[in-house]
Amino acid sequence: MIHPTAVVHEGAQIHETAQLGPYCVIGPQVRIGAETQVGSHAVIEGRTTLGENNRVFQFASIGAVPQHLKYQGEPTLLEIGSGNIFREFVTVHLGTAQDRGVTTIGNRNAFLAYCHVAHDCRIEDSVIMANGATLGGHVHVESHAILGGLVGVHQFVRVGRYAMVGGLSGVSLDIPPYTRSAGFRTRLFGLNTVGLKRNGFTAERIRRLKEAYRILFQSGEVLDRAVERVRAEVESDPDVDHLIRFLQGSRRGFCR
Repeated sequence: MIHPTAVVHEGAQIHETAQLGPYCVIGPQVRIGAETQVGSHAVIEGRTTLGENNRVFQFASIGAVPQHLKYQGEPTLLEIGSGNIFREFVTVHLGTAQDRGVTTIGNRNAFLAYCHVAHDCRIEDSVIMANGATLGGHVHVESHAILGGLVGVHQFVRVGRYAMVGGLSGVSLDIPPYTRSAGFRTRLFGLNTVGLKRNGFTAERIRRLKEAYRILFQSGEVLDRAVERVRAEVESDPDVDHLIRFLQGSRRGFCR
């Protein structure tokens, strides 16, 4: 399962069912789980762990040192779950000592060609980043979010669950969960209703989110007053509760 031309350093832990393609390079502190496939000329280095059934395509670079001028070789980490896809020329970097010290990627995510995940990012599950989408350091992307092609996300920004960001957008503020946004400086364009329906949201769940959206983003109320109105006027709902917690937890401010 390991091509004769692959360079696998002593100390690397490779599951017997993993597949390593021609001329790929695996560093000495790498751990690769069952059924994971690594394409030709891919490089996996650093203190990097990949779970099961991941697919790393040719020329991807996983686990390189961060592009951070304060990084001095500290023993930071990259932890990747299972079922992820890393297409051609994707780059994913280790964490830094200035933050959590670990870059984290969950399960079933898809990183299309030329995507970049910088140091200390946290990607949850079932996220899609289209070609050329780029995350600055310390970005948190919640589950089921979609970033269109060539989207640029500023460091420390959060992207909420089930949010969709249109291609060529510049994201400098938090993107609220369940919403659609786009623009050179992103603005909101309503709920991501198509995405919600595709992910099994019922009409009633979407109705409650629409009511909350109207009050939070279209009423002109300041956030605290808008939240009070949502609590009073919208039926209690886990989705609405998550949306409110996300907005109240914003440090950079959020897109409107």
